Order: sequence, then structure tokens, then C-alpha cells
Amino acid sequence: MSWKSNKLTELLGIRVPIIQAPMAGSTTPELAAQVSGAGGLGSLGCAFLSVEQFGKDCAAIRDASNGAYNVNFFVHKEPENDPARGDAMRNLLAPYYQELGLGEVPDAMPSHTAFGSEQLDAVLAAAPPIVSFHFGLPEPAMVQAVKDMGAVVLSSATTVDEARKLEDGGCDAVIAQGFEAGGHRGTFAPPYEAGNVGTLALVPQVVDAVRVPVIAAGGIADGRGIAAALALGAEGVQLGTAFLTCPESAAHAVYRKALTKARDDETRLTSAFSGRPARGLENRYIRDMEGQQENFPDFPINNTLTGPLRKASAEKGKEDFMSLWAGQAAAMSKSLPAAELVETLIAETDEAIARLGSV
Repeated sequence: MSWKSNKLTELLGIRVPIIQAPMAGSTTPELAAQVSGAGGLGSLGCAFLSVEQFGKDCAAIRDASNGAYNVNFFVHKEPENDPARGDAMRNLLAPYYQELGLGEVPDAMPSHTAFGSEQLDAVLAAAPPIVSFHFGLPEPAMVQAVKDMGAVVLSSATTVDEARKLEDGGCDAVIAQGFEAGGHRGTFAPPYEAGNVGTLALVPQVVDAVRVPVIAAGGIADGRGIAAALALGAEGVQLGTAFLTCPESAAHAVYRKALTKARDDETRLTSAFSGRPARGLENRYIRDMEGQQENFPDFPINNTLTGPLRKASAEKGKEDFMSLWAGQAAAMSKSLPAAELVETLIAETDEAIARLGSV
């Protein structure tokens, strides 16, 4: 059997087991549709979307592609309201707001809510074929409602223990997110440090621990990485950073430029933007916030405080205060149209597997 056809491709209804990561704030219906149209699985990050926009975006993907698509939601705990930390963070950010002419730092309030009844109703109305979650799973009744609708359920694990929890919770496939991955870590079972496992070590252990298909994620940017993940036992791969430089993504021009000149040693984990650990390219803000972790409000309250800074920094063409989420393989980005990137990844994987066969 070819690597292009397996249990995962059958489960997801796709031609090749290549998934474009959701990446809330950076994905678009056009990006997802192009990836799905090329045979992979396009994904839409929905954590920051209103239910009205969610419905429109699902319709746009369906209209643009006959392929399957994935919608993704955050399943974080509601943040603790800690006025002391909120005030401390507002004081830390005030000089930057002054520097950028933004006025007062906003009140410390959550930027969005976790997946709940309103989002569930929107999902049931739109009936997307695949629904994925980050930071665990919603309550069992919600998972069952999504599955009863006929959707495939996915979620991310950063440890073997988390993978088992996801399988027990009803996941049809598990995304094994290695430490190299860009953006927010999917860790949901404490302690957080337990999730600091690289893709090469994590994937085969998750494969051995669960019965459902495993999708490898983290540091995969070309066909060699895909072939390696398949050799480890994964039935598919999820790439995020590789798709950020596609013209169909919503990444700002400053963000794209930073990715094109990135080096392998330039990413850092930080909670300074959202209040939750995420990997991105180091910049002035990340350096300045080193050692200030105790002042960061819970996720996603910190998003509200840093959001205006990120927006203003981008508008001024400066990387200084932007959240430049990226994995450790960012330097391998190709800046191709999404469909062409999928085709290139397929050809590279074919070549890598053929080369291994001749060794």
C-alpha cells in the first residue's frame, strides 16, 4: 500500500495524509480550500471567530473545494481573575503603549471564550466533516454531540498520557505535537514540563500507546520530514509554519518576511503574549519579558493586553511586538501557493521514500 492511502486518509476522506495546521488568526477559508483541493486536509483556526463568521467561513470553504476540511477550537479552562497580576502586566506594558501612541492599556479581560454551547450549536449547524480541538477535549456530552453529527474528532497530545486521555475521550485520531512545533503548545495534563518531548521521541511512543491513527506534528517542513514521521509509525503529518508563507494565509507581510529570513536557532517558548506557552521567533518583546512570568495573567486574558501592541507593531512594519509564531523548521519555508506546496511535499515524500528503498 502506498503511503498516500491508509486508515487516516480513509477516516478523513482525503487523498494524501498531509494536514495544514489550523493556526488561529493566520488561516483563511482560501488557504484551507486550496490545501483540501490539492488532496490534503485544509484547516481553519476558529478560536477567535464569532459564530456568525464561523458559519460564513465554513460555507466559503465548501463552495471553494469539494474536499474535506477541519475546523479547530481551543478548549482551555476559564481564566482566574487576578486583579494584581492584571495591574502588574498593564504597568509593564504601559511604556510600550506610550511608545506606539496607543493611549491606555485596556482592562484585563479574556480575549475570547473556550469552546462552549454557543460554538457547539454553530458546529452542529454548519456540519463540518472534521472537528479538532487544542488544549484537550470539551466535556464528554459535547464530544458525543459532534460525533453523533458524523464528524471526525481530533485533538493534540504532547505526552503519551495525554494521547491515552484523548483516545479514551473519543478522539478518532491523535495529533502528537512535538516540542519543535510552532504556536501554542497543546499540553493540557500537568505538569506542563512533561510535554517537552521532541517529535522523534514522542511519535513512536504515542503510536505504541493508542489504537487510533497518529498524526505527527512539530518540525516537519518537507518530504524528508514526512517520510521520517511515517517511518516512526505515524499515518499522517500536520504542518503549520510551512503554510504561513503561502499567499493564501492571513500572516502579515512583516510576519512573512521574518519567516523567510529565520534561522534554526531563533525560536523561543514564551507565555508573554497570551499567558500560555507558545513557540515563536524571538524579538524585542520576548526578550524584555524574560523573567516576568509571574506577572502574566492567565490565558487568554493576556491576549487582550498585548493584542493592540501586536497590531500596532505590524502596522508600523516592526517585528518588535508581534507574536511571530513559528516552529524550529521555519527556515525551510518555501513561500509557494498552498496547492503547489502540497504537490511539492508529495513529490518530496515520494523521492525520500524511494531513496530509502534503494539504501
